[in-house]
Amino acid sequence: MRFAVVMFPGSNCDMDCYHVVKSVLREPVEYVWHEDTDLARFDCVILPGGFAYGDYLRAGAIARFSPVMEALIRFAEAGGLVIGICNGFQVLLEAGLLPGAMQRNAGQLFICKYVNLRLENARTPFTNQGQVGTVWRIPVAHGEGNYYADPATLAEMETNSQIVFRYCTTEGEITAEANPNGSLDNIAGICNRAGNVLGMMPHPERCAEPEMGSTDGRLIWDSLLAWSKHGRPLEVNA
Repeated sequence: MRFAVVMFPGSNCDMDCYHVVKSVLREPVEYVWHEDTDLARFDCVILPGGFAYGDYLRAGAIARFSPVMEALIRFAEAGGLVIGICNGFQVLLEAGLLPGAMQRNAGQLFICKYVNLRLENARTPFTNQGQVGTVWRIPVAHGEGNYYADPATLAEMETNSQIVFRYCTTEGEITAEANPNGSLDNIAGICNRAGNVLGMMPHPERCAEPEMGSTDGRLIWDSLLAWSKHGRPLEVNA
């Protein structure tokens, strides 16, 4: 499986993503500069975390206009797999590849810690090695992770199984206390209606090895390899 890691000016988790793909998964991976416009040779494109273009205006707002994003939109529309992590999620929202928007964290503080996520949809290319209802321990590090969507959009997302992760307690309960940033309905990760584009605020690349204190992030990467190997059709609406 061929991976691309997009690099924007200000990306700072690109090397982490590259390391996981190359050294943990042992799959081919390339860095792609934000001015590149050819993604045809890849199977999965990763938009890493960081502060693309300094997050001026708002997170992801300028990165959305990078030349690579037009190529990424075509890639996604053709069924290519795309995962946006943290700042990458914010860029996908700004580009319209995912519904909703991101706000400053409730309390206006930057949050950097491990959180618990409940898996809501195990039928995506990114989560098929997990089971619905299980709790994953994955770290977050963001200042603008407060996800919002209007009621009609949220209802449509629920109908189409687009909510992939919710912040929860260690027991899997969805509570206000388990929500680190004020995100609507405790949402931590979503996919598009087709299921081939995932955005999530937590960092699965930071917990794919035992030395990092959790290996739950490995489930994301193993799911992608399993999906590629078995060539299963997308089933998010099943």
